[in-house]
Amino acid sequence: MDIILVPGLWLDASSWDDVTRALEAAGHRARPLTLPGVGEAAVRSADIGISDWIEAVVAQIDASTGSVVLVGHSGGGNVVWGAADVRPDRVARVILVDTVPPPPGSAISEFPVVDGVIPFPGWEHFPEEDVHDIDAETRARTLPLTASVPARVPTDPVVLSGDRHRVPVTMLMGSLDQGELEAQLDQWGPYADEYRAIHDVTVTKIDSGHWPQFTQPARLAELIDAASAL
Repeated sequence: MDIILVPGLWLDASSWDDVTRALEAAGHRARPLTLPGVGEAAVRSADIGISDWIEAVVAQIDASTGSVVLVGHSGGGNVVWGAADVRPDRVARVILVDTVPPPPGSAISEFPVVDGVIPFPGWEHFPEEDVHDIDAETRARTLPLTASVPARVPTDPVVLSGDRHRVPVTMLMGSLDQGELEAQLDQWGPYADEYRAIHDVTVTKIDSGHWPQFTQPARLAELIDAASAL
């Protein structure tokens, strides 16, 4: 199976290295992506938005010979959900890593813009529940893997108008089981509507923070492998 791995904000293809090796050992063709404009100065990235990231994933789907599995971590979930909306007949499954499917018109989040781009805000920016399992060594090792993202990407609304809800979805949540996730979603209005519109959705708790590709890559790969076989 071709598994296209889409990182969240500030990360590139190398952030999936440990997961990629494990998936390839399991017999998959893992294809981690670096999305347009990551690490580029504003003069080269100012015009890049979420639609360009979605188009980059759609191009990878079109380059495949059969159906693919799309994996999106964090903000990459918006990207793969948008790509599944464009090519629902080519996507065997969407796997979301510690994120939820976005409803039409929603965005990832808002972060400070510096010199026309959005730099990684540092591990200290995130709540303890997200980073509790990232120890000092891991923080030091992974910090050089981070890079700025185009200023438009996190706040661009995602355009969705296709038949995405019939694509099977697996949600690999860091700290939430299905009941806990649904209780939270019920407070989030259109996010709950989007979730409940999906015909086939499975929720699995990883027991991790927000970056399991760094803290539990073997377990994450096992879960992606298992979901890809459904």
